[in-house]
Parts: sequence; structure tokens; C-alpha cells
Amino acid sequence: MTRATGPAARQRDANDSAHWDAVYASKPPDQVSWFRPHLDGSLEYVRRSGIEREAAIIDVGGGASTLVDDLLDAGYSDVTVLDASREALRLARERLGERACRATWLPADVTTAALPPGRFRFWHDRAVFHFLLEPDARARYVATLRRSVARGGYALIAAFGPRAPAKCSGLDVRRYDAGSLQAELGPGLERIADSVELHTTPSGAEQEFVYALFRRPK
Repeated sequence: MTRATGPAARQRDANDSAHWDAVYASKPPDQVSWFRPHLDGSLEYVRRSGIEREAAIIDVGGGASTLVDDLLDAGYSDVTVLDASREALRLARERLGERACRATWLPADVTTAALPPGRFRFWHDRAVFHFLLEPDARARYVATLRRSVARGGYALIAAFGPRAPAKCSGLDVRRYDAGSLQAELGPGLERIADSVELHTTPSGAEQEFVYALFRRPK
């Protein structure tokens, strides 16, 4: 398929289901660079938020991640996994087997997804936001987050940190610290915690992730 060149083309690729389907078709889920057997840091932030086990959680860009498995194992009963790649979601459902019916699976681009207003008490994003190069795409993402996170709810964003690579999965990324993530989300979302994680990829490379937890006022 012939693609245009320049920033606009890179941005389309970042949200292009065909790109991510090809990534997941080319290697096992435990060999993609962002894979961790368990997202322990994310799980700890969910626990620290104190949300109820029946509270609605959305894993944005969850792909074939095991976060949904661990959330279900921990007793969270309303989990939605959103991803641009149908192949990634298929792999996750296949892994979960009969338990897959306990989660909601949403193939969509988060910047255009029509999520229900105030639906979610916890928004989780590990390694989606940093792919959004264009200001308009980031503005649409933030608008979706603000619209769909309930008052008193939380948003956890994990993105490449200042010392992380400039590319991931063949695409350019933006790198953040906790303060610049706060600036992107703007007023009305209070940053209540942040941390840095040094992630080791399956190939042995190191990637710096910055985690920032935000709360929407009641």
C-alpha cells in the first residue's frame, strides 16, 4: 500500500489498525517491545486509587496485554479493553478463553471513539499517548478522556520518558516527564502521583517510562 510522507502520514500510522495488526501478526505477543508479563506498576496504581471492584475500568491500547487477566483475577468486574488492532484483541481473547466474556472488547481509535460520557472510573494507557505526534490528535485524545472519565475518577498515563528511544515499533514518539503530561491534559485533572519505570524489552533493550496518575474532581 502506498502511503503519503511527512508528519501527517506518521500520525495516520500511529492510529492505523493495519499497522498494528501487522505488528501482532509478525511476532508473538510476548515478543513485542512493550511486553511485560504483568503490569505491576499499573496494578499498584489501580489499587492505590481505591476504586471499587465493580467500578468501570478501560485499558486504552490494551492490545494483547495481560492487564485484563490480572484485573479479572483481582476481582474487578467491569473491564473494557480498547485497541486499534483487532488482531491484538483476538489474541487476548484467545488467551483468556472462557473468561474473555467477562470483559468488553472495543476495536477503535481512541482519538475518535464514541465512549459513553462519565462511564469509567479508571482510565489506563500504557504506550498510546506518546505515539500522538499531532496537536489535533492529542486534543481529541484528551477530549475523549475528559468526557468518558467519571467525576472523581482517575486516569493513568504511562509514556516514554525523556531518556527513552525516539521511536517505537517503527514510529516516531513524543517523550514526556510528569510535568509535560500534566500540561497536555490541562487544568481540571489533578496530578496526584507519578513515577519512573525502566522497562527491559524482550530483546534486552531498556526503555524509560514515566507514569502519571491524574484525578478528575468530583
